[in-house]
Amino acid sequence: MEMEIDALVLDVDGVLVDVADSYRRAIVESIEHVYGRSIRRADVQAFKDAGGFNDDWELTDAAALYVLATGEGYRASIEEYTDAIAEAGGSLDAAERTVAGALGANAAERVREAWDRDRLRDVFQALYLGSDLYRGIEGGDPPIETEGYIHDEPTLVDPDTIDALTDRFPLGILTGRPAAEAEIALNRVGLDVPAERRFTMDDWDAGKPDPAALVTLADRLDATAVAFAGDTLDDVRTAVNAAGADPDREYVGIGVLTGGLTGEAGRRAFEDAGAEAVVASVNDLPGRLSSRERGRRDGRNA
Repeated sequence: MEMEIDALVLDVDGVLVDVADSYRRAIVESIEHVYGRSIRRADVQAFKDAGGFNDDWELTDAAALYVLATGEGYRASIEEYTDAIAEAGGSLDAAERTVAGALGANAAERVREAWDRDRLRDVFQALYLGSDLYRGIEGGDPPIETEGYIHDEPTLVDPDTIDALTDRFPLGILTGRPAAEAEIALNRVGLDVPAERRFTMDDWDAGKPDPAALVTLADRLDATAVAFAGDTLDDVRTAVNAAGADPDREYVGIGVLTGGLTGEAGRRAFEDAGAEAVVASVNDLPGRLSSRERGRRDGRNA
């Protein structure tokens, strides 16, 4: 069944480019480099599902907290830890509260003292960007010399899909990437989106699933019915929250099964989060979306 929209907003990671061997690898190896032990790459998805970890630097920080806490006697599994984070509302703040509540005061203080977020971020950026891009984007010398995992991001979107979508809809981008890294990914897939139709980490502090960026993009796209396609539950939650914040427009959340959520379990998780559609890949979107006459609203929004 086709969905009628007049604008489309796309996530980048897990939708346009595959980040399994770049961002997710950098999360795991940053912690390993700084602390000598880490989580498994498969564990990253549990943090994404907990919510509030659109920013992979903050996800790295939360995973590092877990590693440090286990050294102080914290015995919860990753699943129990991330479930507790989800129950506390998601996000890094919830991770901090979870660890502090589980450890005694002295152990929690030792964890906080060992938790070096600046060091983790610098190592993450060096691993992800590589030495040359680090010097150009971050400035200064990287803490370690690397080639950079950013060069290992296969594209997930076909050129024909880009042509079909750009011919039929005005497009926006809503991503947790910094602006410079979003530019690299968009150039790689051959997608030209004006700066005013992009929201990146640099453009707003709240991050997904806060709806403000999506509502602003809907304004800029002059849209009455907007679809937002992403690979995480927070992407779908962003569309759901936008519908609540901006009832004069329609917002359609579309889950894409090329990120960490896959298969029937991924489909059910997206649907439980409020997705109105779930697709195997971004390349399925042209066959699922039809163009609404610009400016027309349905009876509910008239």
